[in-house]
Amino acid sequence: MIEYSNRRIKLNGGIILDNFRFYVPTDIRFGKDRLASELTQVLDTFGKTVLIVYGGGSIKKNGLYDQVIDLLEKNQNNIVELSGVEPNPRIETVRRGVELCRENQVDVILAVGGGSTIDCSKVVAAGFYSEEDPWEFIVGKNGYQGDALPIVTILTLAATGSEMNAGAVISNMATNQKLGVGGPAMMPKVSFLDPTTTFTVPAYQTAAGSADILSHLFESYFNVTEGTDIQDFVSEGIMRAVIKNCPVALETPNDYDARANLMWASSLALNGLTRNGKHGVWSCHAMEHELSAFYDITHGVGLAILTPRWMEYVLNEQTVTKFVEFAKNVWGIEDENQFTAAKKGIQATYDFFKACGIPMTLPEVGIDEEKFAEMAQQAVAHSTIKTDAFVPLTEADVEAIYRSSLTESSFA
Repeated sequence: MIEYSNRRIKLNGGIILDNFRFYVPTDIRFGKDRLASELTQVLDTFGKTVLIVYGGGSIKKNGLYDQVIDLLEKNQNNIVELSGVEPNPRIETVRRGVELCRENQVDVILAVGGGSTIDCSKVVAAGFYSEEDPWEFIVGKNGYQGDALPIVTILTLAATGSEMNAGAVISNMATNQKLGVGGPAMMPKVSFLDPTTTFTVPAYQTAAGSADILSHLFESYFNVTEGTDIQDFVSEGIMRAVIKNCPVALETPNDYDARANLMWASSLALNGLTRNGKHGVWSCHAMEHELSAFYDITHGVGLAILTPRWMEYVLNEQTVTKFVEFAKNVWGIEDENQFTAAKKGIQATYDFFKACGIPMTLPEVGIDEEKFAEMAQQAVAHSTIKTDAFVPLTEADVEAIYRSSLTESSFA
């Protein structure tokens, strides 16, 4: 569990490092060829009845499903399946998983997939013990504080970091809401990270996952808290690793080192290592969640589209120094003029996403301006970006960022 203090102390006009607790007890089993010798032993720690959760069938195409089922059958496990988890997991699928767990008295959940599968599994695990409908504790203000079934994950996509944190994001398409929830018991107990399971991930998803990793780092990096050298320097290093390895993975999908670096970057970007001790909320995620809630687009793609526009929008006399550090330490860009350097860093970010094959305008993913006002209102209503962001954003600000994402952009 990662806990953050709400204490803010002004020091010379800034906000100093918050008190924090950093406790991430997930047992990471990193590397290839570990499932055969370790998976059933891990599962037996929790019980014999296993709910396997997975998505649209990619694990059946690459052979991972057959491998897992074979191991569990030989181990005489009772197997229950929840398949068809959506890329933006739906509350209806969560409810179906809760019912399966209750009907079969499941002992442990095995999530085989990417962040969507793991997120769904977390809320299923909590829903098993909750007297509330899962959507009720998702929309609640205090997260989930109850018990949850133990979760073991086999990660197949480097993106969300859900394999090593206690958070989840669930969509309710009936209400056009995509909301996050988390709780200590929702942290995976064990996560198997085998880079070879990502060899068959399509280029589009590899690029979108890398954009998601970078966004997690950006959102914590651009922050009002001062004196966070450790967090920021670690963030810069992970950013550079993603920028280096994503193009390699796109060109050579079975490059083990590239896939391994992206997989480990995914976990470290959102396990609290680069965020703990910092105050404030994320901006681009709040805005993107509305794009996904209304249009069901790929999360990482939405983040890639919005991020450079947000960077340009919040660049000002107060924030320019941070953007200069970003340009220099991440992209190797220096210029005597601070704003020129900052804009070159923003341009480099945009160009990187575009070079990876990510569509960089909203119309390319089927979004026009029709619902901008409604999405902007919900982005502010469902978060505290109006008061607690790196640069506070109103509904008008969010709508302006959406509007700037309608066409190709140039920043430098």
